[in-house]
Amino acid sequence: MNSTTTGMLAGIALGFAAAFGGFGAFIVVLLLGAAGLVVGRVLDGKLDISALSGRDRT
Repeated sequence: MNSTTTGMLAGIALGFAAAFGGFGAFIVVLLLGAAGLVVGRVLDGKLDISALSGRDRT
């Protein structure tokens, strides 16, 4: 899946959460989606989080 398709699916999910679950459900879906994005980027090797730990991994 490319970024456009992924973004569209995320938008649809957020829209359904806002329409049927209210603002609280919208925030939950948004936060879980962001967490999933970060985990996916780390696993793909596109995001380096070693700077956050304060240790140099050499």
